[in-house]
Amino acid sequence: VQLQASGGGLVQPGGSLRLSCVAHGVSANTYTIGWFRQAPGKEREGVSCIANSDGRTSYADSVKARFTISRENGKTMYLQMNSLKPEDTAVYYCGVVMFEWMITGGPRCSASDVSYWGEGTLVTVSS
Repeated sequence: VQLQASGGGLVQPGGSLRLSCVAHGVSANTYTIGWFRQAPGKEREGVSCIANSDGRTSYADSVKARFTISRENGKTMYLQMNSLKPEDTAVYYCGVVMFEWMITGGPRCSASDVSYWGEGTLVTVSS
């Protein structure tokens, strides 16, 4: 499995960015793919995930109503990030979890479950 993330950069507070992740080599139908982030001095955390089998999504409370995850053609995943805040500054990674564990209507999105990681892309929110 290969994951290639792109789209990070420097943006002012209140601005927007869109991250992309292209996934190659995932042959299973039942898996979760998502975005995770790691801020300096903090543990890697789940941001948003999508279940491959039915497209159900989940979001961390800190990004709900601001971030939107989506997929195109089953290979490219996006994270549209709006109303960005300084606390969104982090290295963002795409990752694949080789199962779907549905909780509260969407897939569990935990960094500890990830089997495959892409290289990170840095998002800096600063004026």
